[in-house]
Amino acid sequence: MPITVEHVTHFLTAAAALIHERRDELTALDAAIGDADHGANLDRGFTAVMARLPSVADKDIGTVLKTTGMTIVSTVGGASGPLYGTAFVRAGMALADRHELSTEEVLLALEAALDGIVARGKAQRGEKTMVDALAPAIEALRAALAAGEPLGRALQAAADAAEGGAKATIPMLALKGRASYLGERSIGHQDPGATSTAYLLRALAMTCSRVEEGA
Repeated sequence: MPITVEHVTHFLTAAAALIHERRDELTALDAAIGDADHGANLDRGFTAVMARLPSVADKDIGTVLKTTGMTIVSTVGGASGPLYGTAFVRAGMALADRHELSTEEVLLALEAALDGIVARGKAQRGEKTMVDALAPAIEALRAALAAGEPLGRALQAAADAAEGGAKATIPMLALKGRASYLGERSIGHQDPGATSTAYLLRALAMTCSRVEEGA
């Protein structure tokens, strides 16, 4: 079953709900190595996205994602606003004029999102950022799809990899963002950006699994 604009809207709604649910946890993680506002900022951003979605409900998937990205940039403070905003805008650019997505196009969108984050944040794997969650997720998705797994199950594997990537940031030394100012004191804390990335991947996996189940 192809992924439609309605499914993308369901994903964004699920993402907003999960970020809201985990808001305090994300803020607590950020309190240890950042400005203690990651959860609140993202929650505000996705609340704004929810308010904007009705105005683009009849548009193509690329427009929905680009609108999401621009809304996040304009409402989310700190580094996460430009990074997540760029991710959604790049994904939207990759899916311009699409009203339905194939499995391969879902992978393409995530790859475009990662490229946008890397370009904007100048971050690589191992530097204690959201890249440490998204990059292994994409690798897991690509491998699962190559093995013939359906998209929902493949995205579950990607979400698992993202969660593993987020946990793997705990012993890392932060080399980017505000956490890098702490030097070795950043070691021992899970990166909030990698954690929120894992939650977004989980929301995407849950949405696509429901699509395949006909829910």
